Amino acid sequence: MANKFFHESFKPRFCDTDALGHINNTMIPIWFEGARNEVFKWFTPDLNLQKWRLILAKIDATFHGQMYYEYEMEVRTYIGRIGSSSFDVYQELWQQNELKASGTAVMVHFDYQTQKTAKIPTDIAGKMTEYLKN
Repeated sequence: MANKFFHESFKPRFCDTDALGHINNTMIPIWFEGARNEVFKWFTPDLNLQKWRLILAKIDATFHGQMYYEYEMEVRTYIGRIGSSSFDVYQELWQQNELKASGTAVMVHFDYQTQKTAKIPTDIAGKMTEYLKN
């Protein structure tokens, strides 16, 4: 059975490259964050920052191959783990049908008024389960 994931494709910009002609390594976390919007909408459907309910606890990225300006990129976004108040967003960056980078963002459901973590609501956890990476 194929995993369900969010998908976003785009063409890199010239300014995304480095002096060697590759995609600059600093772009990967930026592209991954941009592709997490659908996950953010589970917690804040209108993406209103005044109602925001998540914090980023950790990010990592692993580079699997060189990426280039002239080819389209695809970001695939999955859920890697679901805890009681935190979860992992696992993402892959593909170019020319090859995995070029992967990474994980640890997100925490957070109550800004009490400044404490909050349990992930059952309905949201149910939606997340559909996107679990096997």
